Amino acid sequence: MSRPAVTSVESLDLNRYIGLWYEIGRLPLRWEQEEASDITAEYTLEGDGSVRVDNRCIDKNGAPSQAIGRATPVASTAGRFQVSFLPEFLRWVPFTKGDYWVLKIDEAYTVALVGTPDHRNLWLLARDPSIDEATEAAYRAEATRQGFDLAQWITPTQTGRRVTDDLL
Repeated sequence: MSRPAVTSVESLDLNRYIGLWYEIGRLPLRWEQEEASDITAEYTLEGDGSVRVDNRCIDKNGAPSQAIGRATPVASTAGRFQVSFLPEFLRWVPFTKGDYWVLKIDEAYTVALVGTPDHRNLWLLARDPSIDEATEAAYRAEATRQGFDLAQWITPTQTGRRVTDDLL
């Protein structure tokens, strides 16, 4: 069965997109524990136009965890990035970058749906640790429209607590 093609947003203001986002929901990931909580992603614009990605969470054992990556915008395609979490000195290795596409974002840049064109990865992000049910339903409906199977959707616990540098 073929699925609809995944499409990214037509325009994205990167300066408005950078900053802190809370993970509201996602599809399962082999590198992120299902039981992880207080998951955040903080994006910082670098001088070369790339974006520093700082993912943090509390793991299933209650320990803080961090993963640092770099996202590079795909030229002339709004809302599409190539991301690598390999150490800086290995990021040149071919086939080590993953797609990161912004699929839907509200006008205020407070809620975003991000996924990959192969339908394997999907995240619902928000500037606050929670969003209302109607907003979540609208974003999940967009994911379904773009062919994502949400049967294994994970809603991580968000207490509003952040993994700070001093906790790491």
